Amino acid sequence: MSSFLYGLLCFCALGCGQLTSAQPDDGKRYICRAVPLSGDASCPVTLLPDLSTGGQEEELRNTVMQLRETILQQKETISKQIGTINELTTKLSLCASASDDREYNKGGSWGKEKQNTMGDVPRDPNDTIDSLGKTMQGLKDRLENLEQQQMRANISGASFPSELRDLLQRRLGELEKQLLNKVSNLEQEKSMLSNATAAYRLKTESTLNALVERISELEKGGGDFKSPEQFKLSLPQRTNYLYGRITKSLPEMYAFTLCMWIKSSASPGIGTPFSYGVPGQANEIVLIEWGNNPIELLINDKVAQLPLEVRDGRWHHICISWTTRDGQWEAYQDGDKLGTGDNLAAWHPIKPGGVIILGQEQDVVGGRFDAGQAFVGELSQVNIWDRVLKPVEIQSMANCTSYIPGNVISWLASNVEVFGRGAFKRPLEVCQERLPNT
Repeated sequence: MSSFLYGLLCFCALGCGQLTSAQPDDGKRYICRAVPLSGDASCPVTLLPDLSTGGQEEELRNTVMQLRETILQQKETISKQIGTINELTTKLSLCASASDDREYNKGGSWGKEKQNTMGDVPRDPNDTIDSLGKTMQGLKDRLENLEQQQMRANISGASFPSELRDLLQRRLGELEKQLLNKVSNLEQEKSMLSNATAAYRLKTESTLNALVERISELEKGGGDFKSPEQFKLSLPQRTNYLYGRITKSLPEMYAFTLCMWIKSSASPGIGTPFSYGVPGQANEIVLIEWGNNPIELLINDKVAQLPLEVRDGRWHHICISWTTRDGQWEAYQDGDKLGTGDNLAAWHPIKPGGVIILGQEQDVVGGRFDAGQAFVGELSQVNIWDRVLKPVEIQSMANCTSYIPGNVISWLASNVEVFGRGAFKRPLEVCQERLPNT
């Protein structure tokens, strides 16, 4: 094609040269242009500006070079397109040949010879998509067929490869060892549990026997009570397991009066005849004498020392009253007011829902007793009111003129539980025998 164009240009150049030699030179220059046979013969020819002979030849040379470069670029593009077409044709041929895999029979032979489609004209895209879909379906069918064959082989007991069989045997052996170890451990635990059960049975029987003896002692002592309040709690030893517990608790109080009959000759200090602990504060109300210190009243862990002396081995009637207003307190012994004070846990209300222990100081609510702070002696008629009693009321109880039970906690045999071997509820002496001057 480039040769043709080049020849055409040369022919035009020669023709123009002959015309110029046959006609006189009018100072104008012409260039020939190919016109189709069916074209208009009267088409005007574009005149070039006046050029010299050297300039015309240079222009023609540049034009020829540009045409040659254009032709080479088009040839390179056509070659690339031909390569791309061949590559696509190869891929489509491979896809078409893969679609014949579904003809694979159980004997492992092809149903027909694969057709060589290399170099064929590319198929229609719709046909290619259908072919790929059929290929995928064929592969899926082959996979399902292999899975079914594997299942039938497993059911029929077909032999596995030797490596797989050895692996399964080793795994089964490990599982068997683990099972045997588990059974052995269970047998050991069963034996230990049996021994623990026997020990627990012996401990339970011993506890039941102790309870029976204790109930018998309580029944024997309770039968001599002249009235429900005419009994005393005896705690003869300084231990951390002898104590009494009042089954009722206190409500929220802004004032109270605590009264009791107390008898002790313990030294040094009588210990803790009364303690009331609540969650978060084990020393909500505590009456304690330990070491050579005087008797102390603790309210919300705040301390006031009381001028009371009861370590003479005789019965004494004591009362302590307190109010949250300015934290005022009063202490009575045998009907006489011996001391007063204020600023003891002022404006702090007594919290409800705690535990009342007789004979032990609580480090936590209801427990963790310290033998060094245990009470040694006898207690009776421990009553609590939610008000400050009048002096005349306290005197009447101290001189045996009257007995006033507490409106919050009253001293009843049914309200007091006894814990520890050696702690008992016994009949109380008559009030006149408890007076200090008898």
